[in-house]
Amino acid sequence: MSDSSHTEAPSDDADIVVVGAGIIGTSCALALARQGLRVTVIDAQEPGHGASYGNAGHLATEQVSPIADLSILKQIPAMLINPMGPLRLDWKYLPRALPWFTRLLLNLRSAPFQRTVAGLRTLNEASLGAWERTLASMGCGELLQARGSLLVYERRETHTPLETLRKRWLQQGVDADLWSAHALQDAAPALSDHLLGGIYFPKTGHFIDPHLVVCRLAEAAKACGVRFVQQQVRHGRLNEKGAVLITSQGPLNARRVLIACGAHSAALVSQLTGISVPLDTERGYHLMLPHEHGRLPFPVTSLERKFIMTPMQGGLRLAGTVEFAGLHRPPRMDRAWQLHRLSQGLFRQDLDARDATTWMGLRPSLPDSLPVIDQVCDGRVLLAFGHQHLGLTQAAITAEWIAQLAVRPMASIASQALPDLSAYRLDRFRKPWL
Repeated sequence: MSDSSHTEAPSDDADIVVVGAGIIGTSCALALARQGLRVTVIDAQEPGHGASYGNAGHLATEQVSPIADLSILKQIPAMLINPMGPLRLDWKYLPRALPWFTRLLLNLRSAPFQRTVAGLRTLNEASLGAWERTLASMGCGELLQARGSLLVYERRETHTPLETLRKRWLQQGVDADLWSAHALQDAAPALSDHLLGGIYFPKTGHFIDPHLVVCRLAEAAKACGVRFVQQQVRHGRLNEKGAVLITSQGPLNARRVLIACGAHSAALVSQLTGISVPLDTERGYHLMLPHEHGRLPFPVTSLERKFIMTPMQGGLRLAGTVEFAGLHRPPRMDRAWQLHRLSQGLFRQDLDARDATTWMGLRPSLPDSLPVIDQVCDGRVLLAFGHQHLGLTQAAITAEWIAQLAVRPMASIASQALPDLSAYRLDRFRKPWL
Protein backbone atom coordinates (compact mmCIF):
# COMPACT_ATOMS: atom_id res chain seq x y z
CA MET A 1 0.00 0.00 0.00
CA SER A 2 3.01 2.28 -0.42
CA ASP A 3 2.22 5.52 -2.25
CA SER A 4 4.79 8.24 -2.91
CA SER A 5 2.80 10.15 -5.52
CA HIS A 6 1.02 12.37 -2.98
CA THR A 7 2.49 15.53 -1.50
CA GLU A 8 4.12 14.62 1.79
CA ALA A 9 2.21 15.55 4.91
CA PRO A 10 3.47 17.84 7.65
CA SER A 11 5.63 15.81 10.02
CA ASP A 12 4.49 14.85 13.47
CA ASP A 13 7.24 14.40 16.05
CA ALA A 14 5.62 11.32 17.58
CA ASP A 15 7.10 7.84 17.40
CA ILE A 16 3.57 6.40 17.44
CA VAL A 17 0.19 7.97 16.63
CA VAL A 18 -2.64 6.26 18.50
CA VAL A 19 -6.00 6.45 16.72
CA GLY A 20 -8.66 6.29 19.43
CA ALA A 21 -8.95 7.96 22.84
CA GLY A 22 -11.17 5.40 24.54
CA ILE A 23 -10.12 3.12 27.37
CA ILE A 24 -7.96 0.96 25.07
CA GLY A 25 -6.24 3.77 23.18
CA THR A 26 -5.60 5.92 26.25
CA SER A 27 -4.27 2.97 28.27
CA CYS A 28 -1.95 2.06 25.40
CA ALA A 29 -0.77 5.66 25.01
CA LEU A 30 0.26 5.80 28.67
CA ALA A 31 2.04 2.43 28.51
CA LEU A 32 3.86 3.41 25.30
CA ALA A 33 4.97 6.75 26.75
CA ARG A 34 6.34 4.98 29.80
CA GLN A 35 8.53 2.98 27.45
CA GLY A 36 10.14 6.24 26.39
CA LEU A 37 8.21 6.66 23.13
CA ARG A 38 6.77 9.96 21.93
CA VAL A 39 3.04 9.46 21.52
CA THR A 40 0.20 11.42 19.95
CA VAL A 41 -3.44 10.35 20.43
CA ILE A 42 -5.99 11.44 17.84
CA ASP A 43 -9.76 11.16 18.17
CA ALA A 44 -12.79 13.17 17.09
CA GLN A 45 -13.93 13.26 20.73
CA GLU A 46 -12.29 13.97 24.05
CA PRO A 47 -10.82 10.96 25.91
CA GLY A 48 -13.40 8.45 27.09
CA HIS A 49 -16.45 9.80 25.27
CA GLY A 50 -17.25 6.75 23.15
CA ALA A 51 -18.11 3.26 24.37
CA SER A 52 -15.76 3.82 27.33
CA TYR A 53 -18.06 6.47 28.81
CA GLY A 54 -21.12 4.49 29.74
CA ASN A 55 -20.21 0.82 30.06
CA ALA A 56 -21.34 -1.35 32.98
CA GLY A 57 -18.12 -0.74 34.91
CA HIS A 58 -17.74 -4.44 35.66
CA LEU A 59 -14.26 -5.97 35.61
CA ALA A 60 -15.68 -9.12 34.04
CA THR A 61 -12.83 -11.61 34.37
CA GLU A 62 -15.33 -14.46 34.65
CA GLN A 63 -16.52 -13.99 31.05
CA VAL A 64 -14.31 -16.46 29.20
CA SER A 65 -16.90 -17.90 26.81
CA PRO A 66 -17.91 -16.59 23.36
CA ILE A 67 -20.41 -13.74 23.24
CA ALA A 68 -23.18 -16.11 22.09
CA ASP A 69 -24.00 -19.79 21.81
CA LEU A 70 -26.09 -21.95 19.48
CA SER A 71 -29.30 -20.86 21.22
CA ILE A 72 -29.00 -17.61 19.27
CA LEU A 73 -30.55 -19.41 16.27
CA LYS A 74 -33.79 -19.88 18.21
CA GLN A 75 -33.72 -16.26 19.33
CA ILE A 76 -33.46 -14.63 15.89
CA PRO A 77 -37.28 -14.43 15.30
CA ALA A 78 -37.76 -12.79 18.70
CA MET A 79 -34.80 -10.50 18.03
CA LEU A 80 -36.56 -9.21 14.94
CA ILE A 81 -40.01 -8.88 16.51
CA ASN A 82 -39.46 -7.77 20.13
CA PRO A 83 -37.85 -4.31 20.36
CA MET A 84 -37.46 -4.62 24.14
CA GLY A 85 -35.87 -8.08 24.32
CA PRO A 86 -32.34 -8.59 25.67
CA LEU A 87 -31.20 -9.25 22.10
CA ARG A 88 -32.52 -7.13 19.26
CA LEU A 89 -31.71 -7.24 15.55
CA ASP A 90 -32.93 -4.32 13.45
CA TRP A 91 -34.64 -5.96 10.46
CA LYS A 92 -33.19 -3.30 8.15
CA TYR A 93 -29.73 -4.38 9.26
CA LEU A 94 -30.42 -8.11 8.82
CA PRO A 95 -28.76 -8.51 5.37
CA ARG A 96 -25.52 -6.99 6.68
CA ALA A 97 -25.67 -8.89 9.97
CA LEU A 98 -26.25 -12.40 8.58
CA PRO A 99 -22.66 -12.99 7.34
CA TRP A 100 -21.34 -11.94 10.75
CA PHE A 101 -23.80 -14.25 12.55
CA THR A 102 -22.79 -17.08 10.23
CA ARG A 103 -19.14 -16.63 11.16
CA LEU A 104 -20.13 -16.39 14.84
CA LEU A 105 -21.89 -19.76 14.65
CA LEU A 106 -19.01 -21.39 12.78
CA ASN A 107 -16.69 -20.28 15.56
CA LEU A 108 -18.81 -22.24 18.04
CA ARG A 109 -17.47 -25.52 16.64
CA SER A 110 -15.29 -27.38 19.10
CA ALA A 111 -11.80 -26.34 17.97
CA PRO A 112 -12.48 -22.60 17.48
CA PHE A 113 -14.60 -22.56 20.64
CA GLN A 114 -11.67 -23.88 22.66
CA ARG A 115 -9.36 -21.31 21.05
CA THR A 116 -11.74 -18.55 22.09
CA VAL A 117 -11.96 -19.77 25.69
CA ALA A 118 -8.18 -20.11 25.92
CA GLY A 119 -7.66 -16.66 24.43
CA LEU A 120 -10.16 -14.98 26.74
CA ARG A 121 -8.75 -16.78 29.77
CA THR A 122 -5.23 -15.61 29.00
CA LEU A 123 -6.43 -12.01 28.83
CA ASN A 124 -8.87 -12.10 31.72
CA GLU A 125 -6.65 -13.93 34.19
CA ALA A 126 -4.06 -11.19 33.76
CA SER A 127 -6.53 -8.29 33.74
CA LEU A 128 -7.06 -7.64 37.45
CA GLY A 129 -3.34 -7.60 38.21
CA ALA A 130 -2.65 -5.31 35.26
CA TRP A 131 -5.31 -2.87 36.39
CA GLU A 132 -4.01 -2.88 39.95
CA ARG A 133 -0.50 -2.09 38.70
CA THR A 134 -1.72 0.66 36.38
CA LEU A 135 -3.94 2.38 38.93
CA ALA A 136 -1.36 2.10 41.70
CA SER A 137 1.23 3.73 39.43
CA MET A 138 -1.13 6.70 39.02
CA GLY A 139 -2.03 6.87 42.72
CA CYS A 140 -5.73 6.21 42.16
CA GLY A 141 -6.26 2.59 43.16
CA GLU A 142 -9.54 3.57 44.81
CA LEU A 143 -11.20 3.74 41.37
CA LEU A 144 -11.28 -0.06 41.30
CA GLN A 145 -13.24 -1.99 43.91
CA ALA A 146 -12.11 -5.64 43.82
CA ARG A 147 -15.07 -6.97 45.81
CA GLY A 148 -16.27 -9.65 43.41
CA SER A 149 -19.60 -9.84 41.63
CA LEU A 150 -22.78 -11.89 41.83
CA LEU A 151 -25.08 -13.69 39.40
CA VAL A 152 -28.53 -14.26 40.93
CA TYR A 153 -31.51 -16.39 39.97
CA GLU A 154 -35.16 -16.36 41.02
CA ARG A 155 -36.89 -19.39 39.45
CA ARG A 156 -36.57 -22.94 40.71
CA GLU A 157 -36.33 -24.32 37.19
CA THR A 158 -33.24 -22.18 36.68
CA HIS A 159 -31.22 -23.96 39.37
CA THR A 160 -30.14 -26.88 37.17
CA PRO A 161 -28.97 -24.67 34.26
CA LEU A 162 -27.15 -22.51 36.81
CA GLU A 163 -25.31 -25.54 38.17
CA THR A 164 -24.37 -26.50 34.62
CA LEU A 165 -22.99 -23.02 34.06
CA ARG A 166 -21.03 -23.19 37.30
CA LYS A 167 -19.45 -26.51 36.37
CA ARG A 168 -18.42 -25.05 33.01
CA TRP A 169 -16.86 -22.03 34.72
CA LEU A 170 -14.95 -24.26 37.11
CA GLN A 171 -13.69 -26.37 34.21
CA GLN A 172 -12.54 -23.16 32.52
CA GLY A 173 -10.54 -22.17 35.57
CA VAL A 174 -12.96 -19.50 36.85
CA ASP A 175 -13.58 -19.31 40.60
CA ALA A 176 -17.36 -19.55 41.00
CA ASP A 177 -18.88 -20.05 44.44
CA LEU A 178 -22.47 -21.27 44.82
CA TRP A 179 -24.39 -19.02 47.21
CA SER A 180 -27.67 -19.76 48.97
CA ALA A 181 -30.50 -17.28 49.42
CA HIS A 182 -29.23 -16.65 52.97
CA ALA A 183 -25.78 -15.77 51.64
CA LEU A 184 -27.37 -13.29 49.23
CA GLN A 185 -29.23 -11.60 52.05
CA ASP A 186 -26.14 -11.42 54.24
CA ALA A 187 -24.07 -9.78 51.49
CA ALA A 188 -26.76 -7.59 49.90
CA PRO A 189 -29.74 -7.21 52.25
CA ALA A 190 -31.53 -4.76 49.92
CA LEU A 191 -32.16 -7.57 47.42
CA SER A 192 -35.58 -9.22 47.42
CA ASP A 193 -35.96 -12.27 49.63
CA HIS A 194 -37.63 -14.16 46.77
CA LEU A 195 -34.25 -14.62 45.09
CA LEU A 196 -33.19 -18.25 45.46
CA GLY A 197 -29.42 -17.96 45.30
CA GLY A 198 -26.62 -17.32 42.87
CA ILE A 199 -22.99 -17.62 41.91
CA TYR A 200 -20.35 -15.34 43.44
CA PHE A 201 -17.19 -14.58 41.45
CA PRO A 202 -14.49 -13.55 43.95
CA LYS A 203 -11.84 -12.53 41.42
CA THR A 204 -13.82 -9.79 39.73
CA GLY A 205 -14.45 -6.17 40.58
CA HIS A 206 -15.92 -2.90 39.41
CA PHE A 207 -14.92 0.69 38.67
CA ILE A 208 -16.68 3.46 40.54
CA ASP A 209 -16.67 5.68 37.43
CA PRO A 210 -15.46 4.28 34.07
CA HIS A 211 -15.24 7.72 32.46
CA LEU A 212 -13.17 9.03 35.36
CA VAL A 213 -10.76 6.12 34.85
CA VAL A 214 -10.13 7.25 31.26
CA CYS A 215 -9.70 10.86 32.40
CA ARG A 216 -7.10 9.83 34.99
CA LEU A 217 -5.28 7.75 32.37
CA ALA A 218 -5.27 10.72 30.02
CA GLU A 219 -3.90 13.00 32.75
CA ALA A 220 -1.12 10.51 33.52
CA ALA A 221 -0.38 10.16 29.80
CA LYS A 222 -0.14 13.95 29.35
CA ALA A 223 2.24 14.10 32.30
CA CYS A 224 4.44 11.64 30.37
CA GLY A 225 4.40 13.89 27.31
CA VAL A 226 1.51 12.34 25.35
CA ARG A 227 -0.22 14.84 23.07
CA PHE A 228 -3.99 14.56 22.54
CA VAL A 229 -5.36 15.93 19.25
CA GLN A 230 -9.11 16.27 18.68
CA GLN A 231 -9.52 15.50 14.98
CA GLN A 232 -11.32 12.89 12.91
CA VAL A 233 -9.23 10.37 10.98
CA ARG A 234 -10.87 9.93 7.59
CA HIS A 235 -8.38 7.78 5.73
CA GLY A 236 -4.92 6.27 5.98
CA ARG A 237 -2.19 4.87 3.75
CA LEU A 238 1.28 3.46 4.22
CA ASN A 239 4.42 4.88 2.68
CA GLU A 240 8.13 4.12 2.95
CA LYS A 241 8.46 6.33 6.03
CA GLY A 242 5.48 4.92 7.93
CA ALA A 243 1.93 6.08 7.36
CA VAL A 244 -0.07 9.13 6.38
CA LEU A 245 -3.37 9.77 8.16
CA ILE A 246 -5.83 12.04 6.41
CA THR A 247 -7.64 13.93 9.17
CA SER A 248 -10.34 16.59 9.36
CA GLN A 249 -7.53 19.13 9.73
CA GLY A 250 -5.35 17.78 6.90
CA PRO A 251 -2.74 15.04 6.50
CA LEU A 252 -0.56 13.83 9.36
CA ASN A 253 2.65 11.83 8.97
CA ALA A 254 3.24 9.00 11.42
CA ARG A 255 6.24 6.72 11.79
CA ARG A 256 3.95 4.10 13.32
CA VAL A 257 0.22 3.92 13.93
CA LEU A 258 -1.74 2.11 16.63
CA ILE A 259 -5.36 1.49 15.60
CA ALA A 260 -7.44 1.44 18.78
CA CYS A 261 -10.67 3.13 17.74
CA GLY A 262 -13.04 0.33 18.71
CA ALA A 263 -16.11 -0.10 16.52
CA HIS A 264 -14.69 2.39 14.00
CA SER A 265 -11.47 0.44 13.37
CA ALA A 266 -12.40 -1.70 10.36
CA ALA A 267 -12.00 0.85 7.55
CA LEU A 268 -8.60 2.10 8.72
CA VAL A 269 -7.35 -1.45 9.25
CA SER A 270 -8.31 -2.31 5.69
CA GLN A 271 -6.70 0.84 4.27
CA LEU A 272 -3.39 0.31 6.08
CA THR A 273 -3.07 -3.48 6.01
CA GLY A 274 -5.22 -4.69 3.11
CA ILE A 275 -7.09 -7.10 5.41
CA SER A 276 -10.86 -6.80 5.80
CA VAL A 277 -11.91 -7.60 9.35
CA PRO A 278 -15.48 -8.79 10.10
CA LEU A 279 -16.01 -6.20 12.81
CA ASP A 280 -19.59 -5.52 13.84
CA THR A 281 -21.20 -3.48 16.57
CA GLU A 282 -23.18 -4.59 19.59
CA ARG A 283 -25.03 -1.53 20.78
CA GLY A 284 -25.35 -1.47 24.55
CA TYR A 285 -27.49 0.78 26.76
CA HIS A 286 -27.37 2.04 30.31
CA LEU A 287 -29.69 3.83 32.71
CA MET A 288 -27.95 5.82 35.46
CA LEU A 289 -29.89 6.31 38.69
CA PRO A 290 -28.28 9.25 40.55
CA HIS A 291 -30.35 8.90 43.73
CA GLU A 292 -29.44 5.26 44.31
CA HIS A 293 -26.49 4.80 46.66
CA GLY A 294 -25.75 1.94 49.00
CA ARG A 295 -28.16 -0.63 47.58
CA LEU A 296 -25.46 -3.03 46.39
CA PRO A 297 -21.87 -3.69 47.54
CA PHE A 298 -20.78 -5.06 44.14
CA PRO A 299 -22.20 -5.69 40.66
CA VAL A 300 -25.24 -7.97 40.53
CA THR A 301 -26.47 -9.65 37.34
CA SER A 302 -29.88 -11.28 36.90
CA LEU A 303 -29.63 -14.62 35.10
CA GLU A 304 -33.24 -14.60 33.93
CA ARG A 305 -33.58 -10.87 33.22
CA LYS A 306 -30.15 -10.61 31.55
CA PHE A 307 -28.86 -7.27 32.77
CA ILE A 308 -26.36 -5.98 35.34
CA MET A 309 -26.53 -3.40 38.14
CA THR A 310 -23.28 -1.76 39.27
CA PRO A 311 -22.83 0.58 42.25
CA MET A 312 -20.88 3.68 41.26
CA GLN A 313 -19.79 7.02 42.65
CA GLY A 314 -22.60 8.73 40.73
CA GLY A 315 -25.37 6.30 41.67
CA LEU A 316 -26.48 2.87 40.46
CA ARG A 317 -25.89 1.97 36.82
CA LEU A 318 -28.23 -0.49 35.10
CA ALA A 319 -26.68 -1.83 31.91
CA GLY A 320 -27.14 -4.57 29.39
CA THR A 321 -29.10 -5.51 26.30
CA VAL A 322 -27.52 -6.19 22.92
CA GLU A 323 -28.77 -4.53 19.75
CA PHE A 324 -27.48 -5.18 16.25
CA ALA A 325 -28.24 -2.13 14.13
CA GLY A 326 -24.84 -0.96 12.89
CA LEU A 327 -22.92 2.23 13.55
CA HIS A 328 -25.31 4.84 12.27
CA ARG A 329 -28.90 4.05 13.31
CA PRO A 330 -30.21 6.42 16.01
CA PRO A 331 -30.37 4.98 19.54
CA ARG A 332 -33.63 3.63 20.98
CA MET A 333 -33.54 5.01 24.50
CA ASP A 334 -36.70 3.14 25.40
CA ARG A 335 -34.34 0.16 25.64
CA ALA A 336 -32.45 1.99 28.38
CA TRP A 337 -35.66 2.69 30.28
CA GLN A 338 -36.56 -0.98 29.93
CA LEU A 339 -33.68 -1.69 32.32
CA HIS A 340 -35.56 0.06 35.13
CA ARG A 341 -38.61 -2.08 34.44
CA LEU A 342 -36.41 -5.18 34.55
CA SER A 343 -35.13 -4.18 37.99
CA GLN A 344 -38.59 -4.16 39.51
CA GLY A 345 -39.02 -7.08 41.90
CA LEU A 346 -35.31 -7.66 42.44
CA PHE A 347 -35.22 -5.40 45.50
CA ARG A 348 -37.30 -5.11 48.63
CA GLN A 349 -38.11 -1.58 47.48
CA ASP A 350 -38.12 -0.51 43.84
CA LEU A 351 -35.28 1.64 42.59
CA ASP A 352 -35.63 5.43 42.44
CA ALA A 353 -35.53 6.54 38.79
CA ARG A 354 -35.83 10.29 39.40
CA ASP A 355 -33.41 12.33 37.26
CA ALA A 356 -32.18 9.16 35.55
CA THR A 357 -30.02 9.56 32.44
CA THR A 358 -29.76 7.26 29.43
CA TRP A 359 -26.86 6.31 27.17
CA MET A 360 -26.03 4.10 24.20
CA GLY A 361 -22.56 2.91 23.17
CA LEU A 362 -20.99 0.79 20.44
CA ARG A 363 -19.20 -2.42 21.46
CA PRO A 364 -16.71 -3.59 18.81
CA SER A 365 -17.16 -7.33 18.32
CA LEU A 366 -15.49 -9.92 16.12
CA PRO A 367 -17.18 -13.26 15.38
CA ASP A 368 -14.61 -15.31 17.31
CA SER A 369 -15.11 -13.07 20.39
CA LEU A 370 -11.38 -12.28 20.58
CA PRO A 371 -9.72 -8.90 20.06
CA VAL A 372 -6.93 -8.13 17.63
CA ILE A 373 -3.67 -7.39 19.47
CA ASP A 374 -0.85 -7.40 16.95
CA GLN A 375 1.98 -5.64 15.12
CA VAL A 376 2.00 -5.87 11.31
CA CYS A 377 3.36 -4.20 8.17
CA ASP A 378 6.98 -4.42 9.33
CA GLY A 379 6.09 -2.83 12.64
CA ARG A 380 4.49 0.27 11.10
CA VAL A 381 0.99 -0.70 12.26
CA LEU A 382 -0.01 -1.87 15.73
CA LEU A 383 -3.54 -3.05 16.48
CA ALA A 384 -5.67 -3.14 19.63
CA PHE A 385 -9.39 -3.34 18.89
CA GLY A 386 -12.40 -5.69 18.92
CA HIS A 387 -12.63 -6.31 22.68
CA GLN A 388 -16.47 -6.67 22.55
CA HIS A 389 -17.99 -6.41 26.07
CA LEU A 390 -14.57 -6.68 27.68
CA GLY A 391 -12.78 -3.49 26.64
CA LEU A 392 -12.74 -2.08 30.17
CA THR A 393 -11.71 -5.43 31.63
CA GLN A 394 -8.87 -6.04 29.18
CA ALA A 395 -7.58 -2.51 28.59
CA ALA A 396 -4.69 -2.48 31.06
CA ILE A 397 -3.26 -5.86 30.05
CA THR A 398 -3.71 -5.02 26.36
CA ALA A 399 -1.74 -1.82 26.94
CA GLU A 400 1.10 -3.72 28.63
CA TRP A 401 1.32 -6.15 25.70
CA ILE A 402 1.16 -3.40 23.06
CA ALA A 403 3.93 -1.48 24.80
CA GLN A 404 6.12 -4.58 24.83
CA LEU A 405 5.43 -5.27 21.15
CA ALA A 406 6.26 -1.69 20.25
CA VAL A 407 9.74 -1.73 21.79
CA ARG A 408 10.77 -5.22 20.66
CA PRO A 409 11.63 -6.47 17.19
CA MET A 410 9.00 -8.73 15.65
CA ALA A 411 11.16 -11.82 16.18
CA SER A 412 10.97 -11.44 19.95
CA ILE A 413 7.17 -11.62 20.25
CA ALA A 414 7.53 -15.09 21.80
CA SER A 415 9.82 -13.76 24.56
CA GLN A 416 9.17 -14.76 28.14
CA ALA A 417 7.63 -11.39 29.00
CA LEU A 418 4.75 -11.97 26.59
CA PRO A 419 2.34 -14.91 26.31
CA ASP A 420 1.63 -16.53 22.97
CA LEU A 421 -0.32 -13.85 21.09
CA SER A 422 -1.18 -15.98 18.06
CA ALA A 423 -4.88 -16.12 19.01
CA TYR A 424 -5.11 -12.33 18.63
CA ARG A 425 -3.25 -11.94 15.34
CA LEU A 426 -4.79 -9.98 12.49
CA ASP A 427 -3.89 -12.57 9.86
CA ARG A 428 -6.42 -15.03 11.25
CA PHE A 429 -8.89 -13.12 9.07
CA ARG A 430 -6.98 -13.87 5.88
CA LYS A 431 -8.64 -17.30 6.04
CA PRO A 432 -12.28 -17.43 4.92
CA TRP A 433 -15.06 -17.66 7.51
CA LEU A 434 -12.92 -17.37 10.61
